[in-house]
Amino acid sequence: MMDHPKSFAIRGQTLAFRDDPFRVGPESAVDHCEDGAVVIEGGRIVDVGPATETLARHPGAAVDSYPDHLIMAGFVDSHAHYPQMEIIGSYGEQLLEWLETYTFPAETKYADLQYARAGADAYLDQCLAYGITSASVFSATYPSSVDALFDAALERNMRIATGKNLMDRNCPEALRDDVRSGYDDSKALISKWHGRGRLTYAVTPRFAITSTREQLEAAGALWREHPTTLMQTHMSENLAEIRWTAELFPDAPDYLGAYEAFGLIGEGANFGHCIHLTEREIARLKESGSAISHCPTSNAFIGSGLFDMKGLRDCADPIRVGLATDIGGGSSLSMFDTMKAAYEIAQLRGYSLHPLRALWLATMGSAGVLKMDDKIGNLAAGNEADVVVLDLNSTPLIRRRMREVESLSEAVFVQMILADDRAVRATYVAGRKLHDRDVANG
Repeated sequence: MMDHPKSFAIRGQTLAFRDDPFRVGPESAVDHCEDGAVVIEGGRIVDVGPATETLARHPGAAVDSYPDHLIMAGFVDSHAHYPQMEIIGSYGEQLLEWLETYTFPAETKYADLQYARAGADAYLDQCLAYGITSASVFSATYPSSVDALFDAALERNMRIATGKNLMDRNCPEALRDDVRSGYDDSKALISKWHGRGRLTYAVTPRFAITSTREQLEAAGALWREHPTTLMQTHMSENLAEIRWTAELFPDAPDYLGAYEAFGLIGEGANFGHCIHLTEREIARLKESGSAISHCPTSNAFIGSGLFDMKGLRDCADPIRVGLATDIGGGSSLSMFDTMKAAYEIAQLRGYSLHPLRALWLATMGSAGVLKMDDKIGNLAAGNEADVVVLDLNSTPLIRRRMREVESLSEAVFVQMILADDRAVRATYVAGRKLHDRDVANG
């Protein structure tokens, strides 16, 4: 894609959040301008507002104009596995069987740097096609898999967090590290990549079942030694997994206790799934400032359970929650599909997830999980210019349905339920257009 001039604007409908829609009424939480503009200089947003007024303040700015399109912050995916993209849609297993049958064999291929780089390129290009501009991603056990993803992300200037999986037991020998090699490899990768461009390292014990106490202790030490990194893992996804964890950590009060004992809890801790939580776990997650990634398409596809959005997020004392595709247990790279599944799972628990709250989870919510909500996830002056342009009439069915729409909330809900990648007209990363549907379609 061609780089833009130093100063330019994107014009169309604009949507920005002024507040958390779980804290205030959803309609009160947004700024929506029917004819708005976002002005970008040097990869950052410098102005947002009504187009006439905003463009008058920047008379020299070139303008990319998208009439009748919705301009918003790029989506943020708070939990994904890029080596699993090639096994999306695999049949018939639940979590532990899924890992043995599909995940572990796929991840062994990522020992090869060339193979891993091809996978990283494919993954990030698909993210951009779906309007995902930032993500927290699990690589494989091999340092090469981290090198491949970070190198591909650096080339695109994307804000990506990842780390090598730490696994020293209960996995195939080809994927197994040990306490020393896991620590040393992770430390070397932090030194090589953390803070380069828009890259963040995430200390990544896959989950308690695949790490010994000694490895979890080393992971906790690594995180304390590098406090600007993140920590990502899995927790309480599947009932059989929870039972096995209890057998492996008999002294822990619950699943979270297995991590808590080694300091793997607190601000910057990102726990995937968290479906079957105890009251103590909920209390400790809140007290510690830890965060949860809700992975609805994955939870449904591999039969894990129904996330409690109301009890964990829409409550007086909420936990920080983001929205995640969880590729490849998740069945789609689309945040539209992910928001739709989050809505459907909430419905099954008797709770209606408002579309503007779903959209917030997929942007600001996930950015908050990654401790980056002061940088990404919203159209706000000073933020990095990750922007997605959505075609609100991308298919004949949506065009017909939109004739009856009378509010922003309705329009967002229609996209959430019916849209696919055709809705993503353009994706900008740090002010550079990296996906243009017109160009992609020739």
